[in-house]
Amino acid sequence: MKFIKVGFLIAVFVIGANVLMAQDKTLGSIKGKVRVETGTPSGITVLVRRGQTEVTRGETQKNGEFLISRLTPGVYGLTFRKPGLSVGTIENVEVKAGKTRSIGDRLILPIDEGSLAFVAGSVFSADGRSVPGAKVELARILADGSQKKIDSRITTETGSFKFRLAPEQAKYRVIVSAGNEPISKDVDVDGAAVYRVALNLPPKP
Repeated sequence: MKFIKVGFLIAVFVIGANVLMAQDKTLGSIKGKVRVETGTPSGITVLVRRGQTEVTRGETQKNGEFLISRLTPGVYGLTFRKPGLSVGTIENVEVKAGKTRSIGDRLILPIDEGSLAFVAGSVFSADGRSVPGAKVELARILADGSQKKIDSRITTETGSFKFRLAPEQAKYRVIVSAGNEPISKDVDVDGAAVYRVALNLPPKP
């Protein structure tokens, strides 16, 4: 009796699998890989649209790859979203029955600068002139008062510099070396905005 039941279940499973395979031949898929300017390409939401109507959605894996299956043949648009990154779109992606359409890895999502904090400023000489080629360092001031170096820049021809940061609340120190005497200013960051600072070098001895 048990053998009859097991055989029946196997038969049902095989028939069901064959039905699904037959159905899949009438549907298609879209696959691809998303690259990002900085950070990890995982967790990017992939919205599949027909016109402006969402049909389904998926998510990229840790390497930025994604696969959206069981799509009715037709022409679709794709929208890619992740906090901190600009929204990306690809239009006119044609899906054919029984085929997987690849969009390759040509899509790169840049940083959404509106979601970042910037520490920007200029370095001036004692007589108020811009100082090009000066090394500017950015350090984060930790809870115990110590500082951790984050990044460094060389000022442009106009003496300016800019650092991009996460918009989380923190205190930073901008440092420029002038001979043996470093000049610094502290900046409190508490959200997405541009925080400006000017550093004035002392007169040369």
